[in-house]
Amino acid sequence: MAVPLSVVVIAKNESARIKDALESVAGWADEIVVVDDESSDDTRAVASKYTASIYSRRMDIEGKQRNFGASKAKNDWIMLLDCDERPTTELKAEIAEALKNGEAHIAAYWAPQINYLGDRQLNHGGWSSPHIRLYNRKHVQWLELEYDVIHPGIKTAVGYRGGHLKSKTIHYSFRNVEDFIAKINRYSTLEAFKWYADKRKMPLGKALWRAWDRFFRRFVAKNGYKDGYYGFMAAVISSFNELAVYSKYREMKDKGYYLDRFKTQG
Repeated sequence: MAVPLSVVVIAKNESARIKDALESVAGWADEIVVVDDESSDDTRAVASKYTASIYSRRMDIEGKQRNFGASKAKNDWIMLLDCDERPTTELKAEIAEALKNGEAHIAAYWAPQINYLGDRQLNHGGWSSPHIRLYNRKHVQWLELEYDVIHPGIKTAVGYRGGHLKSKTIHYSFRNVEDFIAKINRYSTLEAFKWYADKRKMPLGKALWRAWDRFFRRFVAKNGYKDGYYGFMAAVISSFNELAVYSKYREMKDKGYYLDRFKTQG
């Protein structure tokens, strides 16, 4: 019997990866919902082999996109799955058990990840930090603030709390170093706009400290050095992200660069 939850997948031009993601939950989850961000490739065609619940919506605010996907589901329990993620067999079993016998006042569950840089597993450096994986839409909603174009927060109903799962999701984070750098370039623009829109105060000195602190925590405090060269590069690129965000944030304040792509946000 299928587990009574809806897996919500948000995708854009993911024809190369969405098949494996959907196969990892097909037949296990009661429902799969795909929200397609106006893909120009075969994402929708590939997804249609696994579900009829495919909806098109242009991504504006990430929280809105996630809430939209949840609103189209038939179940209250929502499992989040990105196209580069695969739940392990152990995680699926733990989720099924949590839904059957979990505490009544737990409305969301966080689970750790197994992250990859290419074919190298990053076992250290804090890359396996827990992410929200499962939540009840009756009691948890994503925030839809103007500046939440990336990494939105959640709002949990009074009387409910979060819980933690022990099993992991496999996360093929970066195809290779080039892909890692490309993602840093894209995500740092979104994060910079978030800083700009919420009028965050970020002096250069603080940004430099954040960059150093990010490297130190990744490589030293959280034992990234145990992953060798790739652990070092992951820490360096992660540290550079802080400088990239600050530089773009500074240009937005001084010259308005990058802001044109956000004019239709809302």
